[in-house]
Amino acid sequence: MTAEIISNYKSLASNIGQLIEVSGYRNDFIARKIGIQPQTFSVKKGRKSFTVDEIEKIIKIIDNEEVEDYMMLEILRSRKDDDNLTDDEFNTLMGWK
Repeated sequence: MTAEIISNYKSLASNIGQLIEVSGYRNDFIARKIGIQPQTFSVKKGRKSFTVDEIEKIIKIIDNEEVEDYMMLEILRSRKDDDNLTDDEFNTLMGWK
């Protein structure tokens, strides 16, 4: 279970740029909301070097249906060898439980 949580976080952190793009929010808007300069935000996004706290703030800002759909698609792709994903598993993976 712990290894899966860490793996999910690593996946989230490495795909945060794509999640931002899917969300429809502009980089400068998110940067201001999390309290950093837009130029710094762009560098961190390009280097995938956001801190855990920054990632948490970003996720809270960009949380919308498009992002959830994208995340679900990525989960399904990563679990392509599994036949089924139960509601409980999905809710746990999405952090809703």
